[in-house]
Amino acid sequence: MFSREHLFLSVRVLLHVLALSLVWPPAPHVFSQDVGGGGDGDGGDGGGGGDGDGGGGGGGGGVSAEYKGFTTELILSRFSNVTPILKEELKDSFSYCVIDVDEDWNGAFNFSDDATFITNCAKKMTGGGMGKIMQRLCTFKELSMYGESLVQVKKSSKLKPNKNCNLSTWNPGCEPGWACGTAEEVDVKNKTYVPARTEDCAPCCEGFFCPHGLTCMIPCPKGAYCPLGKLNSSTGICTPYRYHLPPGKSNHTCGGADRWADVLSSKEVFCSGGSYCPSSIKKNPCSSGHFCRLGSTSQEGCFKMASCKAKSENQNITAYGIMLFAAIIVILIIIYNCTDQVLATREKRQAKSREKAVQSVRETAQAREKWKSAKDIAKKHAVGLSTQFSRTFSRRKSTRHSDQLKGTGQAKPGTDGALPPMPLTAVGASEAATSKGKKKEKSNLTQMLHAIENDPDSNEGFNLEIGDKNIKKHAPKGKQLHTQSQIFKYAYGQIEKEKALQEQTANLTFSGVIQMAGENEIQKRPPIEVAFKDLTLTLKGKNIHLMRCVTGKISPGRVSAVMGPSGAGKTTFLNALLGKVRGCTMSGMVLVNGKMESINSYKKIIGFVPQDDIVHGNLTVEENLWFSARCRLSSNLPQPEKVLVVERVIESLGLQAVRDSLVGTVEMRGISGGQRKRVNVGLEMVMEPSLLILDEPTSGLDSSSSNLLLRALRREALEGVNICMVVHQPSYTLFRMFDDLILLAKGGLTVYHGSVKKVEEYFKSLGIIVPDRVNPPDYFIDILEGLVKPSTSSGVDYKQLPVRWMLHNGYPVPMDMLQTSEGMAASTSDSSADGGNVPNSGSEGFWQDVKCNVEVKKDNIQHNLLKSSDLSERITPGMFLQYRYFLGRVGKQRLRESRTQAIDFLILLLAGLCLGVLAKVSEETFGYHGYMYTVIAVSLLGKIAALRTFGLDKLHYWRESSAGMSSLAYFLSKDTVDHFNTVIKPLVYLSMFYFFNNPRSSVTDNYVVLLCLVYCVTGIAYALSIYLAPGPAQLWSVLLPVVLTLVGNNTIESHIVEKISNFCYTKWALESFLVANAQRYSGVWIITRCATLQKSHYDLKNWYLNLALLIALGVLTRVIAYIILVFKKK
Repeated sequence: MFSREHLFLSVRVLLHVLALSLVWPPAPHVFSQDVGGGGDGDGGDGGGGGDGDGGGGGGGGGVSAEYKGFTTELILSRFSNVTPILKEELKDSFSYCVIDVDEDWNGAFNFSDDATFITNCAKKMTGGGMGKIMQRLCTFKELSMYGESLVQVKKSSKLKPNKNCNLSTWNPGCEPGWACGTAEEVDVKNKTYVPARTEDCAPCCEGFFCPHGLTCMIPCPKGAYCPLGKLNSSTGICTPYRYHLPPGKSNHTCGGADRWADVLSSKEVFCSGGSYCPSSIKKNPCSSGHFCRLGSTSQEGCFKMASCKAKSENQNITAYGIMLFAAIIVILIIIYNCTDQVLATREKRQAKSREKAVQSVRETAQAREKWKSAKDIAKKHAVGLSTQFSRTFSRRKSTRHSDQLKGTGQAKPGTDGALPPMPLTAVGASEAATSKGKKKEKSNLTQMLHAIENDPDSNEGFNLEIGDKNIKKHAPKGKQLHTQSQIFKYAYGQIEKEKALQEQTANLTFSGVIQMAGENEIQKRPPIEVAFKDLTLTLKGKNIHLMRCVTGKISPGRVSAVMGPSGAGKTTFLNALLGKVRGCTMSGMVLVNGKMESINSYKKIIGFVPQDDIVHGNLTVEENLWFSARCRLSSNLPQPEKVLVVERVIESLGLQAVRDSLVGTVEMRGISGGQRKRVNVGLEMVMEPSLLILDEPTSGLDSSSSNLLLRALRREALEGVNICMVVHQPSYTLFRMFDDLILLAKGGLTVYHGSVKKVEEYFKSLGIIVPDRVNPPDYFIDILEGLVKPSTSSGVDYKQLPVRWMLHNGYPVPMDMLQTSEGMAASTSDSSADGGNVPNSGSEGFWQDVKCNVEVKKDNIQHNLLKSSDLSERITPGMFLQYRYFLGRVGKQRLRESRTQAIDFLILLLAGLCLGVLAKVSEETFGYHGYMYTVIAVSLLGKIAALRTFGLDKLHYWRESSAGMSSLAYFLSKDTVDHFNTVIKPLVYLSMFYFFNNPRSSVTDNYVVLLCLVYCVTGIAYALSIYLAPGPAQLWSVLLPVVLTLVGNNTIESHIVEKISNFCYTKWALESFLVANAQRYSGVWIITRCATLQKSHYDLKNWYLNLALLIALGVLTRVIAYIILVFKKK
């Protein structure tokens, strides 16, 4: 990745800074005789003896103590007095690995708390003076030479030749672990001066290190352990260091430490794991209940439940990880159970809302009947009272008035006819129809529907009243009600009876209430009539006709069937009516309510039932219907009205028994196929459409299920709904239930378009007679397929039928269809607009296919960009309200997919366990490899799980978005629910990985990085799952983390690759992990930290930047995913 020069660049700069601390500010030149130390060990006035021992006079010890304290402070000032200029130097050179200069500098070279190693060194110096130590400290130039030589000689530990150590002069101080003094006055201000050090060569003091090739000493940083070396007779090495004694010098002994660099090059200098070094000359073993990492200056206490034996390098906190995982499991179980309880409570609330709707409908209907009865009674008895008054004054007038009443059919006052009319029942309907003076009441809607089901050709029905059916029976006979009070007393007496009747009807089923709600006038929906003239579809780029010269209309209140053989363009015809055809040129006219308007302007009141049963399998039947009703019904519609709509659809489709059952999927068993098909239709019925298009709704259903479905659709047609459907060979019973028939031949040519009752009559006029005991639609389709030939007496070929229909209705016939008597085949799917041949192979055919695909993509983009005005006059819920509905639905789905979620968590847990055990976070690399595997594993597992969010619901989204539902609400709801996984998954992984490794970085730092990483990769997975098919999306999800990790941590010295790596999210995450961990290393680790960060081009200040980049990429990929979602509609 980088050369060794880069590894030691940090060492060079650090040593330069150390030299600056020695020369700025300058300290006074101090020798031992200045205070009383005897020269060369002679006793002075203060009593200083040789080797620094106490001399004559008892007071010598006190002077020596003051002397040591003073001079020690002078030595320390060389390392602790960092001026603003030095700080700027540090900031410039170490900005990538040093954030707080004071903190890092004091953590490495502030010896004020324990400077014993300096006084011990002074004792060992000849003469016992601190001046001897000052003479042996390296100057700025020598430190620079040490750093530069490390870079130049690369793999060697020796320095290049210098003034004191060269081929001609090589004194003992040039050997590793040794240093010499000088007789010269050291000019510490001169940054280019190297004093001649040739005197008093001796082993390097403890607490200092003396490099090989230099004759001076450098203090070891805090966290290092620099004792005197001891010769290992078997290996000839001065342990714990790595250098040998010079050959041929028997009086040369092992000295002190010889180097301080990164941990891989000089690990022997670092305080060993399991011990702590309060100073560079003291090393204490860790006591029980504590742990000491490599390079520690103090021991750290273990957690209460962690196991820490004596001399432990790390604490075992696996128990905390298990506890954390157990807590997560408990919380998830509580959330699952509580949410399940919430859902159960919500179901009870919905049941109560249904009961309130029942009660509202019942009370409304009963109150209406009560006041209607009271009004009729009061009105009729008021007429009777007026008659009685008239009799008093004029008998003749009364008689004449009575005759007049008879003549108009009104009953005589005081008779049974003056009472409220007897409700018509099925039994007494004929009697009521023949009784004199009775006016026929309006037919009841519900009974009318039942009558229509039994006899499709009949428009009659029966009436059902709610009021008292025994009014006539219990009315007072032979007694006149002469006063107004008597009249109203009788009327309110009837109302009291209604109250008693209300108690009896309290046990009505919901079906009965639905009937009661429908006994009023039929509420017609906004009508939509679709007329089409010379409708022709031509495939772009190939000039192939998919449909040609189709003329007709579908009308409100009628059920139209589209039939024909395979390849006749039945589904294409429906798509053309709905404006969903892509990649085709459409000619002709499509009129909506007689106007040239886009059918998309009415999409809020248009329902389309696809051929496939696109229903959410992890929701119940009622939940599927309720969601469609909430999002597509008018937002102004009261809740009781919505309840009635949903319940009416459930009842009409016969889904009462399975309303609380899950629909089911391929893997999960649910309701039957026929019931699933009816739910598929019910999703469009609950939005009360004005135009309902169905693509093969009866395919795969048995006769009874098809009959039930078609009855429900006929009920919708009675409310003014325009229904058109594609049907494949229906039974004769179903065939007779249709109002109109559109029969298409191959190539999209019309053979018949009109009433079902007249289709046999039309074909009979052509000489085509349906044989006995043969289903007419089957016979007609067999003829159009060419399987059955018409009789020779008819003189009609099946290819001529489209032209015959056009001539029969006076439609213009294209000339190419009239060229030959057999020339009707020119308009089939193998012909072109200009009569030319269509190439099927070769380069020309290939380029035509490419051109056709381009045109389809272009049409898709134009369709998604162009927005038509809304003419439906229906205000559906807005985006925020739909977001709430979507959020509730997705939440239910996630709860019912808890097993899949649990498997995801288990896999992530095992990954954390394996990587926590196998890929240890090593001290030498700051956990580089462990964190690299973490980034790959979490990215891969996070993406694979996130692919299911949108990848499995594409068909559902395409259906819902085409119906006018908000794409933004759909996307945001899915993303919002996925935030739960974004929060939980890092905890699950860290519960094993972190607590098996216990890195120096905090669990909070690791969690924040993983949180941002999971958020980022989830957005990438959204874009992949929406744009690609499931197979390629999974492949890319596995490939991307591995490739980007290799690129982001490349070993190729390429400027281009380095630039590309800066845009890899894996590098951002890995850098954040390492930076969070590296910040916890100080003291003796400062060179290792800077070298590692320099090697990887990482920067401590980039932690927040990397997190922001991860979040920004997550947001950006979500925006891209949403754009793809909108533009990739089908």
